Amino acid sequence: MGDILDWTNDHPVSHVQWVPVEKVFANDYNPNVVAPPEMELLKLSIESDGFTQPIVVWEHDDGFEVVDGFHRHLVGKILGLSHLPVVVINHDRVEKGDRIAATIRHNRARGKHQITGMSEIVQELSKRNWSDKKIGKELGMEPDEVLRLKQISGLAEMFADEEFSEAWEGEL
Repeated sequence: MGDILDWTNDHPVSHVQWVPVEKVFANDYNPNVVAPPEMELLKLSIESDGFTQPIVVWEHDDGFEVVDGFHRHLVGKILGLSHLPVVVINHDRVEKGDRIAATIRHNRARGKHQITGMSEIVQELSKRNWSDKKIGKELGMEPDEVLRLKQISGLAEMFADEEFSEAWEGEL
């Protein structure tokens, strides 16, 4: 099976753990937003049904950074829980760009992401020397979507290092 993880032990979901709520913290790049009615529904769901999905995190010295499940994490804190269920993303995903890509994949798989936030993510990954091809592959985007998101904000900054012709030189 080569690239596919061993189903028995290599998947993060095989290792759900309950960690102290104060050790779980938000990332600084998630563009996902939940409206107040849906937040209330999530709160009711966790109160009524309990946690049915763990929070996906990346573990490092200070604790656990949320990769997916920020709103579940927030509701757990609002409810005053002492511990939260987490799964730790594969340990080889140590670069921030890898974690950003994992967050976006989780969001897009659910069909939830904001255009402005996605534009900022594409710019962030581009600044981290990710090629358009890599951005597209890792975030599940077609080349034209990557280009459009680059154009939404920071167009001049994104293309500052590009070579352009001097077509406008001369007299008008």
